Amino acid sequence: MHVFEKLYDEHEKVKVRFVGFTTKDVRYDFGIVYTNMFFGKPLVICMQTGRSALLDPKDIEDHDYLQRTFRIDTKEQAEDLAEFFSDILPSTPYAEQYE
Repeated sequence: MHVFEKLYDEHEKVKVRFVGFTTKDVRYDFGIVYTNMFFGKPLVICMQTGRSALLDPKDIEDHDYLQRTFRIDTKEQAEDLAEFFSDILPSTPYAEQYE
């Protein structure tokens, strides 16, 4: 039997938002988990593919990152997604997590 060292085991009541929308080419369905964990970055889950990422405003500006992470076909679709995320994700600075 292997012994595992527990790194964390937190319980937290969080706000979760489910959003579905379309652009001219694509439909998107996301679950967004707003938590105090992970330096305050929301956990964004694509409900269609199961792919997820912790996103902050700098991540949203990186369209290549969004395209790779969520397996988006075109640069234009990544730009549309970035515009959507910039409207709904908080622009608050990182929360201190470790001492």
